[in-house]
Amino acid sequence: MMKREDVILVTGSDGMVGHALVHHLRGNFTHVVALTRKDCDLEDREATRKCFQSHQPKFVFHLAAKVGGIKANISDPVGFLQANALISCHVLEAAYKVGAHKTLVLGSSCIYPRECPQPMREEYIMTGPLEPTNEGYALGKILGLRLAQYYHQQHGMNVVCPVPSNIYGPGDTYDLERSHVLSALVRRFVDAREEGRNSVTLWGSGKARREFVHVEDVVRGMLFCMQQLNTPEIHNLGPGTDCSVAELAEKIKALTGYKGRIDWDTSKADGMPRKCMDVSRLKALGFTTQVSLENGIREVVKEYETIYTREHK
Repeated sequence: MMKREDVILVTGSDGMVGHALVHHLRGNFTHVVALTRKDCDLEDREATRKCFQSHQPKFVFHLAAKVGGIKANISDPVGFLQANALISCHVLEAAYKVGAHKTLVLGSSCIYPRECPQPMREEYIMTGPLEPTNEGYALGKILGLRLAQYYHQQHGMNVVCPVPSNIYGPGDTYDLERSHVLSALVRRFVDAREEGRNSVTLWGSGKARREFVHVEDVVRGMLFCMQQLNTPEIHNLGPGTDCSVAELAEKIKALTGYKGRIDWDTSKADGMPRKCMDVSRLKALGFTTQVSLENGIREVVKEYETIYTREHK
């Protein structure tokens, strides 16, 4: 169990999940080390080692990763695989060498096979080919999770490995080159509404199905895992329900008040056909998500509307 005075280190603290986690931790713990790339280049092994030696963390939340949407993943598979592999290798080695009491490695639902049976159970990982459009990123994340499990197997290192579904919420990027599907859709509809456009063109067919989990539920889930689990087994983290991208688009269109038409560019890839996770493993231990998709979208819309207003004064 984490105590108030323990040193807790968070990598990737300037990302959406890291920012939300650090905000929560600093309200309950006195020694929270919030690492960003400016503080330490985790792709640099020696820099990572020195950073961990300096702070001597007892608990590590490893969230840092090179992330992006489908367009970014397609254009830079080398970068996504290389950066994520190096970061996880260096962080886990450093955490082990300083004797961290427990290390959490955050996974991603993209690690499941493209044609995975639905809902996706934890034992289905590495049972088939990955989705080609984000294979580099997925391989990097699989390496991090497997390496954590190997550190446990070989050295007895205490690791926990939650795997969330598609994360969204305040603090996400709205840069269309890097954004994820939900925040990208919010931007597209708000921009189209404000600019008086008659239609919005979206990538793919809209048939792909995705499961979305609010960032605050991810924070709650990570804290639950860190406090309650002492096993390297992967645990899916999400609501366990999904919707099609077309259904999501219609929901966001309604919540933004956009009145125009949606056109689908079917020349663009849909990505993995469906990603809905079986969350019974965490649910059996007492954890369930709390933020509804509709309320979560409202929150994101409100945040982006504020950003749009500020940028177009």
